[in-house]
Amino acid sequence: MAHLTPLVRLKAIEIANALLAEGYDDGKAIRIGIAKAKEWARHRSGLEGGGYPVG
Repeated sequence: MAHLTPLVRLKAIEIANALLAEGYDDGKAIRIGIAKAKEWARHRSGLEGGGYPVG
């Protein structure tokens, strides 16, 4: 997660923690959390192709 911007990293951790609480294993929760956080950042910027730095 070191390659993510601080805001996207926090979102990834938030998502991963929620997935862990649902019973996902660590590795899968982290991978999904990072992917969903990057998606969140793209949507947040209003640009589907990117524009908000995700890392």
